[in-house]
Amino acid sequence: MDDAVRAREAAKEALSDIEPETLLAALNERLDTASVTPAVLTFVSARAVDPNVDLSGLSERAAGVQLIYEGLRLTRSLAADEPWAHLDAVSDDTAADLDILAADVLVSRGFYLLARTEAADHAVETVRAFGRDQTLARAATDAERHDLDRNLEVNICTLAVIAGTTAVGSAPPAALIDYAETLAHGQDGQLLPAATSISESTVERIGTLYRGDATDDRVTSAADR
Repeated sequence: MDDAVRAREAAKEALSDIEPETLLAALNERLDTASVTPAVLTFVSARAVDPNVDLSGLSERAAGVQLIYEGLRLTRSLAADEPWAHLDAVSDDTAADLDILAADVLVSRGFYLLARTEAADHAVETVRAFGRDQTLARAATDAERHDLDRNLEVNICTLAVIAGTTAVGSAPPAALIDYAETLAHGQDGQLLPAATSISESTVERIGTLYRGDATDDRVTSAADR
């Protein structure tokens, strides 16, 4: 199965018990059009460490990373352009309310999936860093806000690499963390489709960096950036 297909199916499966149906449909609609680069990067990071890894066993980790990203990305969008600001007294704000509920569900379910993994701490730090950046963004210039916003993609790519490598080995070395950040910076705050942003050369590079510094298991904290 293609990694992107596997990633999207894993994310949807993780939400399959959500009710009511209206909310579940809204969540699935978002996932249908989302870039699944975070989940795919989780898969390929594991495969780079162990080429024979059973990716089906990593579906919850990949889904957890994907859902946290989708929830925070939606929150960022709502913060940048509050939908309620465009409503008059007689407008129906159901869609806006559904969006904020969807963001909460996505992040909380993502946390749940990663809670007992080695990536749990970085997941918490990613959300904390996001909250800090969005607070700073309120008083920032446009250029500063752009830099603050794209920290989310940097932290998510780092989270994906941590979730993937620790599923089959030790924590990623500093050089691999730096590479994950470079992947995110190269996409300038908007993750491209996985087929565009991740290739077999990405897998090879991750494997090389992981094996080349395997004794250095430092994990850069999102809160330190």
